[in-house]
Amino acid sequence: MSSLLVRQFSCLQDNYGFLVHDPDSGETAAIDTPDADRILAEAGKAGWTITQIWNTHHHWDHAGGNLALKQATGARIIAPSYDRGRIEGIDTEVSDGDVVMLGTRAAQVLFTPGHTLGHVIYWFEDDAVAFVGDTLFAMGCGRLFEGSPQQMWTSLSRVAALPDNTSVYCAHEYTQANAHFALSIEPDHPGVKTYAHEVDRLRADGRATVPTTIGREKAANPFLRAADPALRRALGMEDADDAAVFAEVRRRKDSF
Repeated sequence: MSSLLVRQFSCLQDNYGFLVHDPDSGETAAIDTPDADRILAEAGKAGWTITQIWNTHHHWDHAGGNLALKQATGARIIAPSYDRGRIEGIDTEVSDGDVVMLGTRAAQVLFTPGHTLGHVIYWFEDDAVAFVGDTLFAMGCGRLFEGSPQQMWTSLSRVAALPDNTSVYCAHEYTQANAHFALSIEPDHPGVKTYAHEVDRLRADGRATVPTTIGREKAANPFLRAADPALRRALGMEDADDAAVFAEVRRRKDSF
C-alpha cells in the first residue's frame, strides 16, 4: 500500500488548508474549506481530483467554501451530524465512532466538543495522522466559543490519548503566540523553552510549525498538561481538579 499523501498550504490570514490523497484509489479529500479557490489551485498543482470534503465544524473559515468546491468538483460533503443546519450541502453526517473511507484508507471520527458543540476530528490510525481542526493547536487549543471547560478538557484528553507518533494537522498557524503564552506561565520549563525557541526560528524563516505530534504536545503544551505538578505549582493550583486547571490556563490565554 502506498503512503497517504498530505498537501498543506496557507489560506486566508492564518488558516491552513489540507488535501489528503490516497494514491491507491486516486481519491482526494479537502479537510475543511477555508478558501475554495486556493484549494482548487493546490489540487490542480498536485494533479489530484477532489472527491470528498470533510468538515471538522461549522465556522465559516472551515466550511465557508463547501458549496463552491462542491459545485466545481462534485465532491461529497461529510460533516458532523450536530452541525446539521449549520453546514450547507452535507451529503453524509458523521458522529463519534463512525469510520469514513478515503479510497482504501479508513479514518475514525472522534467527537471533540468544546471549541464548538459539534466539533469532530478525523484520525487515520494506520497512517498515524490526525486532522484536529480547532480542537488542538501546536502549543495551544481552540477558544471555547460554545462548549464548557469540562467538555474541552475531555476532548483534549481524548486527542492526547492517540499514539505519541501521530502527526497532528491543526488548522491555524498560532504556534508562536501560543509558545510565548506558555513561557509566561512557565518561563523556566525546559521543554517549553526548547519548543518556543524552535518555533521562533521556524517563523523567522517563514516556515510552518504544523504538523506537530501528540508526543511533543503532551510534553510541552500547557493545555494538555493539567495533571502536571509543575504546571499546577506555576498556577498555584496544586489541589484543583484537572478541568479546573485547564480552565485557568484557558482563561489566562483569553486575556494574554
